Amino acid sequence: MKLTITISCFLLLCISGSAQIKPFRFAFISDTHIGSPDGVAEEDLRRTVSDINQMNDVAFVVITGDITELGTNAELMLAKALLDSLKIPLYIIPGNHDTGWSESGGLSFTKIFGNDKFYFTHNGIHFIGCASGPYVRMSDGHVPRDAVNWMNEKLSKLAKGEPLIFLNHYPLEPALDNWYEVVDLLKTKNTLLALCGHGHANRTVNAEDIPAVMGRSNLRAKAAAGGYNLVDVRADSFIFIERNPLTKEEKTWKTVQLKQQEYDLSKSYPRPNFSINKKYNAVRPKWTFQSDANVISTPTVASDYVVFGNQEGTIQALKKDNGEKAWKFQTGGPVFSSPFFSNNRIVMGSADGNVYCLNTRGKLQWKYTTNASVLGAPLIQNNIVYIGGSDSNFRAIDLISGKQLWAFNQLTGPVVSQPVIFNDVIIFGAWDRNLYALSKLNGNLLWKWNNGSTVLNYSPAACIPVVKDGVVYIAAPDRFLTAIDIETGKALWRTNEATVRESIGISEDGKYVYGKTMNDTIVAFVTNKEKPVIAWKMNAGYGYEHVPSMLIEKGGQVFFGTRNGVVYAIDPATQNINWAYKIDNSMVNTVNVINSKQIIASTMDGKVTLLESR
Repeated sequence: MKLTITISCFLLLCISGSAQIKPFRFAFISDTHIGSPDGVAEEDLRRTVSDINQMNDVAFVVITGDITELGTNAELMLAKALLDSLKIPLYIIPGNHDTGWSESGGLSFTKIFGNDKFYFTHNGIHFIGCASGPYVRMSDGHVPRDAVNWMNEKLSKLAKGEPLIFLNHYPLEPALDNWYEVVDLLKTKNTLLALCGHGHANRTVNAEDIPAVMGRSNLRAKAAAGGYNLVDVRADSFIFIERNPLTKEEKTWKTVQLKQQEYDLSKSYPRPNFSINKKYNAVRPKWTFQSDANVISTPTVASDYVVFGNQEGTIQALKKDNGEKAWKFQTGGPVFSSPFFSNNRIVMGSADGNVYCLNTRGKLQWKYTTNASVLGAPLIQNNIVYIGGSDSNFRAIDLISGKQLWAFNQLTGPVVSQPVIFNDVIIFGAWDRNLYALSKLNGNLLWKWNNGSTVLNYSPAACIPVVKDGVVYIAAPDRFLTAIDIETGKALWRTNEATVRESIGISEDGKYVYGKTMNDTIVAFVTNKEKPVIAWKMNAGYGYEHVPSMLIEKGGQVFFGTRNGVVYAIDPATQNINWAYKIDNSMVNTVNVINSKQIIASTMDGKVTLLESR
């Protein structure tokens, strides 16, 4: 009798979560891409919204990212206007297209839609969804550090066995560089299902033991109309039904069993490999600091401090000798601008629309207010700050007074990288297809150049140009290395032989331009005006690569970071790896090389570290 009661209680406990679930239906939409070049995305979404409004059995709508094509404010506002006509609740998160090229660094999505994450309960099931980046820079998807912290806090309050559904734009696979952290968290709960978009197709996706489903894009592609999914939640199953809002046809294509999930936490699955840190023992971190949010910029060294900004808008200073917190300053938006230190002042921009100038104690000296986010990094020369923003302007600001000296106002896209100066010419790119050359004296346009493509995504915006003997070298997402005459703005030569993408550097003696290719290889081109000449190639073994982290040479070594958290130091004379160190599994920003023995590196996941080599 006692045994029977025990077994009965155990069975009751196992089914209690699902027993509380009352059947319902919700709409599952993804990848609407408002602003797509073919112009039909808006019609597809309008038709889907109208179709949902005509049904009386849909409880709510979820949308799993890529709401827009390029994340512009205009596209986001248009999407919001279309979705405002929904008559039922909407829960929405951004995708990589909403944040990767965003003129506000993702801030506008949060302002326009109210948040970039959601948490709610319906008929006994908890739903949690969050953003996944990447932000401003090309990289793998990444659940932001602040979102991971938020999820931990929310899920810690769930009672044992309470059912949960997780939503993200990316599938829980390595394309999301911290997938394992999210998966491991979800496995501690009764996670019934993981939903995603990104792949524009209805299919089952891998999430280790977690049942996971990808939803189709709302776009029509080659069909007459777009489409979306209806999800019927029943006592024993989730039923996925693809619906055509034009013909009203429905097709059941997937059924997932609804059952209490008890994940075996002892099972082993592939995780990021840190063995490279044992292979090369010539470098070690002196200290490592974990920020509360993503860091997507290069820290500066200001006197005795290492200073950087994070995605929550905090400018943080750490003591250089031990990495301890020294001071912080709060801005009103995410900081993607790499700070610049000059004359005892630290300058950087914020997505809140301001350029900030602080002293080395973190006290505000001045702030200059623009009309939009400031994602670009400043360059300071002779007490003049040169910086681009998202309000169509590139400015020169007096470092001491904070007053504008001049502004060039003919940009049609945001500036996200740092300019360079050669003699009296200042050069930078923007997400408007163009590379610009201005007079640093008055901001007059000298020339602008583009690669002829109509695709904004191919703009030379993320690359920091290098200059030698009157030749400007850039690498854009079109995978061409281009040499441009600084006097005329005409291309001297272009090559895609090495498929260099956005990441370049120059040797200390100016003889070579370095490029980081998309597969394993570092290449050195001879600087010249006549034709592309490859001096050497080196297989560094870093794998597939696409992040815009520049290559920096100092003291006879070339330093660079990769998409999977590894910092390399190579010898350009011998084309050998001197050392490599893996910090985490996310994008390494362009490193700050203090000297040949000390490097400050930061990662998208919010780690800042001082690496020291022997």
